[in-house]
Amino acid sequence: MNDDVLHWLRAQLGPDTDMADLAARYERLSSARAVAVEVLHERIATLVAEPLKVTVNGVATIDSSANVTALERRAARLAGEPGPDERPADQHNVLTTVPLRARARR
Repeated sequence: MNDDVLHWLRAQLGPDTDMADLAARYERLSSARAVAVEVLHERIATLVAEPLKVTVNGVATIDSSANVTALERRAARLAGEPGPDERPADQHNVLTTVPLRARARR
């Protein structure tokens, strides 16, 4: 994994993300986008495993549902755009034809 991929992953997932974990995932998945989506899905699963809303009457309310929605939107956005280690779809195997003509003889 090069520095550009590492910086892109940190920008997508936050600076507190374990770089050794990201490197191991990148070795396994071979795509920065796949690593970012996998980490986001794990974060969503962690939030959903706990109650999304807790209310202590008259004291406090903690609601994590907006966090889940934000992570889901980010994962969907990342799934649809190329990562730093992928070429855009229109640059894959570009085929160009060139007409050939015989040169005039002297």
